[in-house]
Amino acid sequence: MNIRDIIKDYPDYPKQGIIFKDMWPVLDNPDAFQYILEEFEREFEGKIDTVIGIESRGFVFGAALANRLKISFIPIRKKGKLPGETISRDFELEYGTASIEIKNESLKDRNILVIDDLLATGGTVEAAIKMIETLNGNIIGLGFLIELKFLNARKILSEYKIFSIVGYD
Repeated sequence: MNIRDIIKDYPDYPKQGIIFKDMWPVLDNPDAFQYILEEFEREFEGKIDTVIGIESRGFVFGAALANRLKISFIPIRKKGKLPGETISRDFELEYGTASIEIKNESLKDRNILVIDDLLATGGTVEAAIKMIETLNGNIIGLGFLIELKFLNARKILSEYKIFSIVGYD
């Protein structure tokens, strides 16, 4: 299945010079969504016991995948959205700055897949990785629907296994 044909481009969104890759149309196509989950499952089944999804689109793929594999799902949210004690991390986006957080609970002995919709500069997932490692989680891989390869995020994430379904050079 050619997922690239289903993803829609929005030039100059959210600001001039950015081509926004809209993954939401794949959810309108049950066959495409099924295909994506099967690809993640094929790559990571039996290797992980926890999926950590990054807000918000990482929740869609992460929770669905965790359910299919019958394993745990943990969210990473925008700062101020999780109750209880959390840890947070600030990071740079390609068009601004942001902060994310996770519950301050041990991830020791957990084999984790971090999942999000898009790998661009790597800032968001790098912040997630640092929080997970602070909590002693064992990151098995990083999974993305879309990878913008021309932004070279793999350089800063070189010690991790990266799996992306659709890549743009």
